[in-house]
Parts: sequence; C-alpha cells; structure tokens
Amino acid sequence: MYVMGAGSMSAIGRSRRLRFLGRPLGSLEIRLIEDSSDPDVVALEAESDDYLNSLYPPESNHAESIETLMKADAAFFGGYIDEELVACGAAKILSDDGIYGEIKRVFVVERQRGRNLATALMEHIEDYLRSNGIGVVRLETGPRQPEALEFYRRCGYVERGSFGKYGLDPLSVFMEKALRE
Repeated sequence: MYVMGAGSMSAIGRSRRLRFLGRPLGSLEIRLIEDSSDPDVVALEAESDDYLNSLYPPESNHAESIETLMKADAAFFGGYIDEELVACGAAKILSDDGIYGEIKRVFVVERQRGRNLATALMEHIEDYLRSNGIGVVRLETGPRQPEALEFYRRCGYVERGSFGKYGLDPLSVFMEKALRE
C-alpha cells in the first residue's frame, strides 16, 4: 500500500505559469481535491460524464466516480484559473498487474481546451506518481477520442495490451509510459 508521504506534498499544490501561442495565460493552480460534494467538482464530473456517455456505451465507459478517486492509493487533482475549476485528473496506485500508476479522469472544460492545461495537469500527476516511487504509468482511453490519443502520444505514451481489471474491448485503447526521475 502506498500512502502520500512528505515527499509527495511538493507534487500536490503547485502553480504553473502558462503560455498560449506566446501570450501569457495566467496561472493554473493545481490542487488536491478532497471534497467530492463541492458544487464545482460535481459540475465538472457531470460535464465529463456527459462527454464520455456521448461517445461510449456503458459497458465501454470506464470512468470512475470522483468519490472513488479520493480513496486510499488515489489522488484527484483540480486545475484552477482565477479560482475557477477548469480541469481535473486523477492517479491511482495499483498492484494488480505489477506496481504502476493509472491515470484517470483527465478532462478540461471545452472553453479552456487548446491552452496546454492538460499538459500541465499530466506533468503534475506524473510528478505525484514519481514522488510515490512509481516508475510506470498506464491509462485507458478510447478510439473515439482521437485528440486524446494524439495528446497522450505527444506526452510519451505508447499503446500496449489491456492491463489490470480491464478486458479486451474494441472501444478501449491502452497506453503506458515509463516515468523517468
């Protein structure tokens, strides 16, 4: 079992200055979210669910509830600009197929896409996993999200077979990345 220790706190709350096409974006503050009942969190989860439900049938939709992603061996992060929750992503630490981290629920509200928020969020999540001694990170996404597939490839992820609790599903694409110190 992995528990967030003092070493992982540096990866929990951090601000990043962002640029978009050479123009300053302001600061994206990435925070650990601990209250799944917060109205902004509930609204972001609903927007993410609506998007995924429009693409995949229930048997191929592997989104986990935010409440689940706040339990032991998981961390759920929110990305805030000027105190507005505009992005989220989570990491789970698992040992059902070797020891690895799994990325879950990476989502940026539509009006904020294309501003490198997902990149900053992924870097933050990967830093969190590294700080907890995790050397491999995996994720599941789908072929009906070509923008997500391209994004993950740019982040260094490569396709692999199913892992952990996932079975074969033509609407799932499994990816992996080795984390470097």
